[in-house]
Order: sequence, then C-alpha cells, then structure tokens
Amino acid sequence: MKYTLKQITVFDTVANLESVSAAARKLSMTQSAVSMSISQLEHLLDRPLFVRQGNRLSLSHWGQWLRPKARKLLQDAQHIELGLHEQHLLSGTLSICSSQTAAEHLLPDLISKIDSDFPEVRIELMVENTEHVIDEVLHYNAEIGVIESRNDDSRIYQELWMEDQLVVVASPHHPFAGRTSVSLAQLEQAQWVLRESGAGTRAIFDGAVHGLIDNLNVWKEYEQVDVLKSLTKNGQFLSALPLLSVSREVSEGSLVILPTPQLNMARSLAFIWRNDAGENPLRDCLLSEARRQVKRLERENKLMALNPPLPKR
Repeated sequence: MKYTLKQITVFDTVANLESVSAAARKLSMTQSAVSMSISQLEHLLDRPLFVRQGNRLSLSHWGQWLRPKARKLLQDAQHIELGLHEQHLLSGTLSICSSQTAAEHLLPDLISKIDSDFPEVRIELMVENTEHVIDEVLHYNAEIGVIESRNDDSRIYQELWMEDQLVVVASPHHPFAGRTSVSLAQLEQAQWVLRESGAGTRAIFDGAVHGLIDNLNVWKEYEQVDVLKSLTKNGQFLSALPLLSVSREVSEGSLVILPTPQLNMARSLAFIWRNDAGENPLRDCLLSEARRQVKRLERENKLMALNPPLPKR
C-alpha cells in the first residue's frame, strides 16, 4: 500500500471544497503542500483525479470513482481510533444529511442535547430532500441520514425514528375552512402549492391522492416549507404539510387543518445508513438520544391531550 491516510484526507478535502487554497486553510497546510500531496497521489494511482475549470477543481472520472471509497476509508480510520482509545467521553465528527422537517423541528433539540452531554462531539448537518439524502449516504458524503419516506435500496439500513402525518391546510378565510369534511371532488377543484418532486413530503402526498384525484391543480412547487405556509396563509391555496411544520400556525389560528377523511397521509421519519458502514459509536450515541427524545415527545403529547390549551377569547 503506497498511499497514506494523509494523502486521502487531502484528496477528500480538496474534492469537498473544490479549491486547493480553501483545502490548505482547512487543513492548516501550505497550498504547495496540498498540491504536492495531490500530485503524489495521482502519480501513485497513475490516474488524474481532478480537472481544473478556471479557479475551481472538479473531480475527474477517476476522482469520482475514488471519492466514496476515500470517504469510507477515512470514516473507518476514525472509528478505529475511537475504539483503540476506548474513550469514555466520545469525540469526533458525525455527518448527518436530513430532510427538511426533521432538520427544522427535531434535530436542533437533539443536537443541542448531544452537545451538552458530549461536548467533544461535532455534528455536521446538511439539509436536502429525501431523494438527495439517500444519495448522500450512498456516496459516503453523510454517515447517517434522516428521511421522510420509505427507502427500497438494499444497500441502505433503515431504522424508524417516529411516526408523523401530513395534513391539508388552508387559510382560515378559505371557502373550505370550517367545513366538517372536505370531499375529494372539492380537493380536485382547489389550487395547490406543494413541495417539489423528490421531497419525502411530496411522495407521501402523491401516494395518498393516487387513484383518487385524477387532475390535481398544482399552482406552484417550492422547496421551502415557509414559502408554502406563507402562500397558504395569505392566499386561496391548499397545501399538504407535516403536522410538525404547521402546529404553531394552527395553534395561532393563521392556518386551519381541513378534515380529509378519504386521504391517508400517515408517514414515518427514519434514520438510514449504509449496510457496510460497520460499528460507529457516534452514530449509536445519536440514535440512543433520538429514542429518548421520542419518549419525551410522547409524554408531552399525552400531557397536552389531558390538558388542552384554553381557546383564545
């Protein structure tokens, strides 16, 4: 074995930042040392790993082939180091790629709790739609992912985190607001603003209306939930959003949930990681705290059910 972990680290950092100078700053190296490391690795592998495009470096075909393997090698090296030191206080970096709902409403408290209990653990968080989360995990760019729909890729292991549901929401001034039930025919007549294709939320909604509504009038699609909520609050649109995302607006009265008994929009939030990822104490720490978080939320929801908030006067 002729290459070193240092060379692989330099390669991965340059690939991530697409810049020798930025990689040098991150690694506390000189630009010439970074360039030499890349040149030595390319010479040892007898393959060009980067293509220069102006001031930016992009991966060549061989660089794209090497990138996921380099990421896994570096992750394994970190796990070996943690195991050999038998650290009672966990340390290191865990990369997470999450769908929007979990990233906005669940992961902040989870990361805060881990930061409090394990101050030497650093969590890197990326936010993507479910389709891209799976892709990031498959390509070793994230060690763990959070998705909002089912995954069927045999290379991925999936563990349920918690149950959630989508709800159809409207402005309190919408003609359908206040109805005891909204029919499929009425939903078909309405104008909708929805998440983009590839989002877990959209996949759940499309699956719920499939075969029930033939011609859904989708006015616009957005990646940002806040944009969808604003359009719905201030217009005559309907939207289908996670209950977690709209609970505050519903409580405040700026959005109302429409009763749609013919739609089943239950969904699951789940953690995913590669089957070949091996043991990872940082991942285990995150999952343990996430399970405790679910129990806390369940207790809080039971208390809210027993003591519902008083209606606004």
